Amino acid sequence: MSREKELTIRENWKCFVACSIIILAPFQYGLDFGMIGGLQAMPGFLKVFGHEAPETPLGWNIDTVRQQLISSLMTLGAFITSASAGVIAKWLGRRACLWLASALCAVANIMMMTTTDIGALYVGRFIIGCSNGYFVTFSQLYLQECSPAKYRGLFLTGYQFFTSFGTLIGTVVDNETATFMDKSAYLIPLGVIYILPAIMTVAMFFIPESPRWLLAHNKPEQARRSLLWLRPSEEQAERELVEIQTALEIEQRHATGNSLMQLINNPVDRRRTGLCLGAVGCQAASGAMFIIAYKTYFLGMAGADDPFLYSVVLSVGGCVVIILNSFVVVRYGRRRYFLGTGLAVCGFAQLIIAIVYDKNPGSASTGKSIVGLSAVYMVVYSGAVAPYAWLSGGEMPSQRLRSYTFGLSAALGFLGAWLATFTAPYFINPDSLDWGPRYGYIWFPSCIVTSIWVFMFLPETKGRTLEQINEMFEKRVSAWKFHSYQCTSIGEAEEQDPKKSLEETVMEEKIPAKESMTTV
Repeated sequence: MSREKELTIRENWKCFVACSIIILAPFQYGLDFGMIGGLQAMPGFLKVFGHEAPETPLGWNIDTVRQQLISSLMTLGAFITSASAGVIAKWLGRRACLWLASALCAVANIMMMTTTDIGALYVGRFIIGCSNGYFVTFSQLYLQECSPAKYRGLFLTGYQFFTSFGTLIGTVVDNETATFMDKSAYLIPLGVIYILPAIMTVAMFFIPESPRWLLAHNKPEQARRSLLWLRPSEEQAERELVEIQTALEIEQRHATGNSLMQLINNPVDRRRTGLCLGAVGCQAASGAMFIIAYKTYFLGMAGADDPFLYSVVLSVGGCVVIILNSFVVVRYGRRRYFLGTGLAVCGFAQLIIAIVYDKNPGSASTGKSIVGLSAVYMVVYSGAVAPYAWLSGGEMPSQRLRSYTFGLSAALGFLGAWLATFTAPYFINPDSLDWGPRYGYIWFPSCIVTSIWVFMFLPETKGRTLEQINEMFEKRVSAWKFHSYQCTSIGEAEEQDPKKSLEETVMEEKIPAKESMTTV
């Protein structure tokens, strides 16, 4: 059976089922961001946690510090849990961590729905952030480790779609309840949070654990059963099992010291960690968290006619472009080109928004212009920046240190999101600096500098297996040569000569067999 036939969607239907269940996890993260910005523009919510402000376009406002903490405590919780991913992954697999995320999500939501005390709301926001950190980190690790190389980009684009779809649902529900003048205005959106974690909790009992995690934790038989479930043929599963174990043995031979110190002391791991941090950090550097978290409030204060409706339109635009991008990422998905160009366009969109508002603040024409430019920003961000930032970052770590490297990178992304959501109210709130859309002046240089870094240093990994990427890093291939480099890994050898036996391939690699693997 040829590799191309083995990698069709129909042949890999069970793997698609497993990944389709896991891909629901980021919906929660997107739902929270889409929902919380709208709550802060609802009279029903502001009557409980805000104050009257007749002089503002909304007629109500919220204290700057409360606005900061309500939005930023979620990202702070996510930062803490994603940073600890490498430690918790020593004992818990990807599914167990997602079950833990679902439990934390339920606890947090009960607190938020039953309180009228701002302190209890802060605690709920922090706990749901811890939940989202696990949802984001371990769902991506599962997708990266279980999906075939050909469809890894498709699954991670789907991951971004569900993040944006969650944002859309959050804004749609907010739009429907915004006119309610009692607590039901925000209790109904909060109630939506329970749905998908409940579905995932049940569905994950029927799919296997990540085979790469199982192999790295010295569970070869369980890893074999997992691959036999995920792959269309026993031959392919056995071959991939040997390929993964071979790559792990190569990595282990170069390991020095404990796992955390290897991220710094080992030159190869240091490079991979730096690239993963930089790639995932592109999302925060784009300034997206400011627009996603506060777009309803931001548009309302900028003078848009119907900020809730426009927020829905922006979210729909983001979802549509991600669906279109799914047809691009598998066939043409050049990471460096899309990510670098997308960052530059996002930067200029925010610069123009700032200039337009600076020259003519508060007018109806300015409000419409800002809505249009925000739509351009969201389309480019959703189609070129977000999916490729996470996709590129997820392909950089070694399997031996994947939980540590990707966890720290996700933590950096959440730290950037926390910084944006925590500081944004100082700039956009009329009770503080009252910059409004002028805030774009800050994010323009951030986007441009990050775009330059992408084109200069980020390798192109489209179509490569994780083991082939590992080989190129071990051989110190420069970023500019990744795309054209000819691998000699097991997977590449099979492609060049399908008749070559597995034993011959392993002998050519000259890698001694090991009875056990060191637990990561």
